[in-house]
Amino acid sequence: MPNTGYDIAIIGGGIVGLATALALSERFPRVSVALLEKESSLATHQTGHNSGVIHAGIYYKPGSFKAKLCVEGVRLMKAFCEANGVRYEDRGKVIVATTEEERPRLLALREHGTANGVKGLKLIDPAQLREIEPHARAVVALHSPTTGIVDYREVAQAMATNLESRGVVLRTATRVRAIRRADRLYIESSSGTVAANNLINCAGLYADKVARMMGVRPEVRIIPFRGEYYTLRRGQNLVRGLIYPVPDPEFPFLGVHFTKRIQGEVEAGPNAVLAYAREGYRRTTINLAEMLATVTYRGFWAMAAKYWRTGLYEMYRSVSKRAFLHALQRLVPELEERALEPGGTGVRAQAVTPEGALVDDFRISETPHAIHVLNAPSPAATASLAIGRHIAELARKSFGL
Repeated sequence: MPNTGYDIAIIGGGIVGLATALALSERFPRVSVALLEKESSLATHQTGHNSGVIHAGIYYKPGSFKAKLCVEGVRLMKAFCEANGVRYEDRGKVIVATTEEERPRLLALREHGTANGVKGLKLIDPAQLREIEPHARAVVALHSPTTGIVDYREVAQAMATNLESRGVVLRTATRVRAIRRADRLYIESSSGTVAANNLINCAGLYADKVARMMGVRPEVRIIPFRGEYYTLRRGQNLVRGLIYPVPDPEFPFLGVHFTKRIQGEVEAGPNAVLAYAREGYRRTTINLAEMLATVTYRGFWAMAAKYWRTGLYEMYRSVSKRAFLHALQRLVPELEERALEPGGTGVRAQAVTPEGALVDDFRISETPHAIHVLNAPSPAATASLAIGRHIAELARKSFGL
């Protein structure tokens, strides 16, 4: 395909990159946009390994990007699905406090969700919980009826179909190798050179590396965490919707939980263990260069010093099915080990500061002729259309659109 250059190139064909291209094409139809994806198909990594939850917006600190963009993203995501024939369901979620010590944290979650504008949140007692999830147990629970489920790969495909109809160029099998500046940006890739006036970096697990290709020294480093799941065997009718624990406020992962998938199966998990490669979906996958970059980053050791107990337990639970089962039984005591069979895995791109802080909120930074999405963990899929609109507004100002 001949390339005379584009107004904007987007690096990364996951759901955030696609949603950003969609927002740009809607708002600025005369602006030429190309999206570059290194894999042969779109939505291969974080989007393709997503658990498929449309999060309501309960967990996030009021006023944060996550809170604002998730709640807006829910509305946009469901409207997009309805307009494009993508099936979703409002399955509802219960967050269960299994001890009295967790009650204050659950009450705080209700306050956060209410402040964020989440509709229908309700504290329920054990009897009311059994009406919703007969096999779950808790001293008190929070019910979120608007939490939904969807297949984000189907959402991504619908986005791609929309983009192609609007003239956005989608270039797969285009691995970015270098970026140089001259009269404009020249992106050297495995399928040739792409020229663009401006760049939006939605590279997910490699977002910090793409930033460094442009000579930017991002204030964070991406450290990959693998999440491992089990699946409930067919006939195990223990879960109707979504059952979550009260999360640890000191650790930005939600803990193992049960998720009814749109395809009908029930996932149990994930844990969160350090991956030995940025795309390390298996325990045996090791990229020595990427692992060396992780362990030589001072933020990694600062993080390890803060969370070593949690990290060791996550590693133990990774290799011990019984430990994984025990964590799940806190939510559903009737679950038996024979009900669990190995499920899928995903890798989360977690931004970590040099001080070892796990960046909790979305982080988007601007440099000359570029916008970088440096941290977009869950609920980024839910919030993707809202994130795309936010980036389009940044681009209007920064790129002079």
